Amino acid sequence: MADLQTIKLLVNTPDRVFYHDDATFVELSTSEGDIGVYPGHIPLTAVVVPCVLSIHNGNDIKKAAVHGGIIEILKDKITILAEVAEWSDEIDVERANEARLRAEKRLASHDSNLDMVRAEAALKRSLARIKAVN
Repeated sequence: MADLQTIKLLVNTPDRVFYHDDATFVELSTSEGDIGVYPGHIPLTAVVVPCVLSIHNGNDIKKAAVHGGIIEILKDKITILAEVAEWSDEIDVERANEARLRAEKRLASHDSNLDMVRAEAALKRSLARIKAVN
């Protein structure tokens, strides 16, 4: 098999260096939509929204839930500063499902005192966790 071109990927959270290694392809969601990044991508800075981060390295794919942040893409490296990042094996699926149900219930209540932005963000975070496990 020929050598695959790679790009350096650094994912930092306030608590830890979450990932620091090579990748052949990275997928995630930004406020502008879903993106895929190959080595040599044009420079870009974007806001990361709660999503599943897929890190490809050859045939190996690692998935994580990311709860927002910023991505900077340069020709030879990608840096993601994430609010929270969790590997699929770190996620408590039952707890994530309970959070999803609570958020959906709040949103369905149409309570005039409801902070819609907060409730929608809670739903997006719980869905990102659930999708990262599946």
